[in-house]
Amino acid sequence: MVAEAFPSDSVSDPYAGDPVFDLHVGGKIEVTSAVHVTNADELSMAYTPGVARVCTAIAEDPSLVRKYTWKSNVVAVVTDGTAVLGLGDIGPAASLPVMEGKALLFKEFGGVDSVPIALDCTDVDEFVETVVRLAPTFGGINLEDISAPRCFEIERKLKERLDIPVFHDDQHGTAVVVLAALRNALRLTGQNGISRAIEDIRVVISGAGAAGVACARILLQAGVGDLAVVDSKGVLSEDRADLNPVKLSLAKDTNTGGLSGRLVDALDGADVFLGVSGGTVPEEAVARMAPGAMIFALANPNPEVHPDIAHRHAAVVATGRSDFPNQINNVLAFPGIFRGAFDVNASRITEGMKLAAAEALAALISDDDLRPDYVIPSPFDPRVAPAVAAAVADAARQDGVARG
Repeated sequence: MVAEAFPSDSVSDPYAGDPVFDLHVGGKIEVTSAVHVTNADELSMAYTPGVARVCTAIAEDPSLVRKYTWKSNVVAVVTDGTAVLGLGDIGPAASLPVMEGKALLFKEFGGVDSVPIALDCTDVDEFVETVVRLAPTFGGINLEDISAPRCFEIERKLKERLDIPVFHDDQHGTAVVVLAALRNALRLTGQNGISRAIEDIRVVISGAGAAGVACARILLQAGVGDLAVVDSKGVLSEDRADLNPVKLSLAKDTNTGGLSGRLVDALDGADVFLGVSGGTVPEEAVARMAPGAMIFALANPNPEVHPDIAHRHAAVVATGRSDFPNQINNVLAFPGIFRGAFDVNASRITEGMKLAAAEALAALISDDDLRPDYVIPSPFDPRVAPAVAAAVADAARQDGVARG
């Protein structure tokens, strides 16, 4: 029916016949009924007059809304279209295919229902107020493709005002999967069966946007002691007068070695390169990294260091692409994280829950299976979402945010 509703041919629609566009005809998600109405009695229970009894019960005891509506298992996937994939600020309408895709992945990988919402506003307070007013319908908020530094303020304000999980996947989903892959890369590059200590490595992150800041924060939480973040103007340090508050805060907590200069300077002797910004890193800079280096070049579609070059100088190489081994893919994290949060009715997603998700992901690869081209599970590994969900639920209980 969808194909008939949107007739096209190669003359009127230049995209007709392209398998990617064909997959998107009519959208990628739909609403289906969880119950069926086939007679008058069922109609009277599903809608008026029976539904009024349920409404009254919820009005008297608001906690019943989780049991008697979809709220306990539905996420709002919300964007303003200002930082979509690598396309930039393309607006809310053009962002909708990505939001539909995220909703599809929530359902396919985590059994979580979600609704894509593209907001036609870029003012931080207007965005926050809109989401707050929509929030009674949802059990969680997944922020998506919002430009930095606005995304940090939006997430902070929503967390302050809502008592449901708020999660900016571009930040925290990336960070969780990066930490998991790094844990396994350290296991792999250790000696005599002993993992390298995360405290002993030096990490350089290229990019101080949403993903870069979140990755830096989770790596610091995990124990990395020597970490430098580089933006387009050089290494973040407290001496720079051009830093916004987010970057200045990060500068205070990083760069303990007092590095200065550009990315190529920071990479000299580094153990880990993490690229989340795009651009190209010269091979001569990569060649100066420490022996047994790890290169996570996550820019899409063009990694900062092409894997062919990276493999000449690194023991472990990861990208954000599905056509190379070790794909750092957010779908490994967000479905299980929300599944676990929903299972225990968590009021928020804590740092402990994110760290637990990373540990669970890493643990799925045994010592026997661990190898340079397999430091992170496949998104299609059926163990992923259940393992992440269980770890997140346990961490929620430990952190005191579980309510059931």
